Amino acid sequence: MAATRFLSHITIFNSKNSNLYSITILAILCTIFYLIGIWQHSLGPIPNSSSSPVSGFLSSSPCYSLHTAQLDFMPHHLPHDPTPATARVPYFPPCNISFSEYTPCEDARRSLKFDRDMLIYRQRHCPEKNELLKCRIPAPYGYKVPFRWPESREFAWFANVPHKELTVEKKAQNWVKVEGEKFRFPGGGTMFPRGADAYIDDIDKLINLKDGSIRTAIDTGCGVASWGAYLLSRNIIAMSFAPRDTHEAQVQFALERGVPALIGVLASIRLPYPSRAFDMAHCSRCLIPWGNYDGIYLIEVDRILRPGGYWILSGPPINWENHWKGWNRTADDLKAEQSRIETVAKSLCWKKIVQKGDIAIWQKPTNHIHCKATRKVFKQPRFCQTQNPDMAWYTKLEKCLTPLPQVSEIKEIAGGQLPKWPQRLNAIPPRISSGSLTGVTGNNFVENTKLWKERVAYYKNIDYQLAQTVRYRNLLDMNAYLGGFAAALVDDPVWVMNAVPVEADQLNTLGVIYERGLIGTYQNWYFPFLSLPSIKFNDSLVFLDRCEAMSTYPRTYDFIHADSIFSLYKDRCDMEDILLEMDRVLRPEGSVIIRDDVDVLLKIKKIMDVMQWEGRIADHEKGPHEREKILFAVKQYWTAPPLAPKHDQ
Repeated sequence: MAATRFLSHITIFNSKNSNLYSITILAILCTIFYLIGIWQHSLGPIPNSSSSPVSGFLSSSPCYSLHTAQLDFMPHHLPHDPTPATARVPYFPPCNISFSEYTPCEDARRSLKFDRDMLIYRQRHCPEKNELLKCRIPAPYGYKVPFRWPESREFAWFANVPHKELTVEKKAQNWVKVEGEKFRFPGGGTMFPRGADAYIDDIDKLINLKDGSIRTAIDTGCGVASWGAYLLSRNIIAMSFAPRDTHEAQVQFALERGVPALIGVLASIRLPYPSRAFDMAHCSRCLIPWGNYDGIYLIEVDRILRPGGYWILSGPPINWENHWKGWNRTADDLKAEQSRIETVAKSLCWKKIVQKGDIAIWQKPTNHIHCKATRKVFKQPRFCQTQNPDMAWYTKLEKCLTPLPQVSEIKEIAGGQLPKWPQRLNAIPPRISSGSLTGVTGNNFVENTKLWKERVAYYKNIDYQLAQTVRYRNLLDMNAYLGGFAAALVDDPVWVMNAVPVEADQLNTLGVIYERGLIGTYQNWYFPFLSLPSIKFNDSLVFLDRCEAMSTYPRTYDFIHADSIFSLYKDRCDMEDILLEMDRVLRPEGSVIIRDDVDVLLKIKKIMDVMQWEGRIADHEKGPHEREKILFAVKQYWTAPPLAPKHDQ
């Protein structure tokens, strides 16, 4: 045992000694090599010898050169750097003066490609994506800010709408006259030479226009919209429309007067309004063939009339017995036309309540209980079975009767009773209270109304021009939802065109807007459409996208409001195309308010800066921590240059 311990101690001792010897030898060797190195450098540079294979390695520079040598760490076998990319700066020059009154979807040259039957060539036909203009529509030289309302009802500047055709063609009918550098609108019309005011008084003697039960109206074939202009003093707001036809600029005159109007025509597609929208429809010698095509145009009027609504007709063939010679038509022809109209009206279950002088008035039933029973007598038109009655964007007209909502008894009003104006504005609309508008409750409506009152008050604190009650007249809300923006401005002398985008992921709220006693239109700023059949991919038709314009003239609106419209159309429609359309329909010195995400607004601001708009981004009304911001902008005044004088050759 003792021997074993002794041997282990010896082993440990030997191991420690061996480690010590190794360290000592290593230190001696390092010292020797260090001294050799000092001795070698003290001899100076060794001459080069090409015969020595290591001569290049042993060759060295003087010691002082070691401190000044520049070391190169850069790679020498990489491709050349790419040319730095530069951001595209948008450029939108002024268009040629020939485009001063350009209406993209009602272009006269494009319309010639389409069928003339049923006036199809006069309805909307928008340019394809590769035809869109990338320039800014100029105002005519000498353009002036329109007269303030209500003076604008009677006057407009000639320079703004330089057309004298109607002053000659309609001279005897008192439509419009030229007085120096102004147009004057006496308020006359083809069937009311004594003026629209007196004509409306005649209607008021037949149906009550003063008690608030009639608020929304539509004027088909409106001329210069004198009927709508003078209804406004009776708290009735009319949507006036007429085609862009040989009566040059009639809708443009209406808009210069500060009267709601759109370019439109009854042709082969539905009018861009929901069912049960209007309390009253009007045609004064509007030249629409009501008795033709199996009554399809009266069927469309029936769709947009509210239960119990009125249709007013004056002009041919009404009172044909006294006018047939002046109308250059035979008595038999006019008598037959009136007979066809009467037959169609009866088949729609309308009741003719009066015909006095040159005016005839029919009334739509308040429900369809009796009408369904009469289908045994009137086989046509049948009731529509499938189509959504509120679907009205490029929707084909059908020869079928739009059924009214179900009622439980004969005295009940289909779709719900509306309060009289002005209580109607803030009462919960029947479409909401009945639950037919999915996801929107009465509480949502009340909260939305309150929200927009607060927002408009905030706008007016920042945009002092909006706070001026006579600064603006024609307003556009590009994404109106429930009409809260327009409702908040109802006490100001303005009118608002409430546009409801037609999108699959959006609620169809335009019917609610009309139930509130406001007006508006469907509008799709983006439209997917089928290409020509020859363009296919994997044997399937290709869908192309395009941005679409409004059916209105340039310089229609004094003010545009756009709530989240750019986010809605993100990746569907080019931002610059929407902005160019806004520029087209906005007057010089008109204003814009855009609400959207801050990143979206920054992109918009960059484009605005090259469009001769001045703008600034402000915080949300709740404060700076909200991502949604508000862009306030003004379109600068500019016009086309003066025309060069013509020299005799």
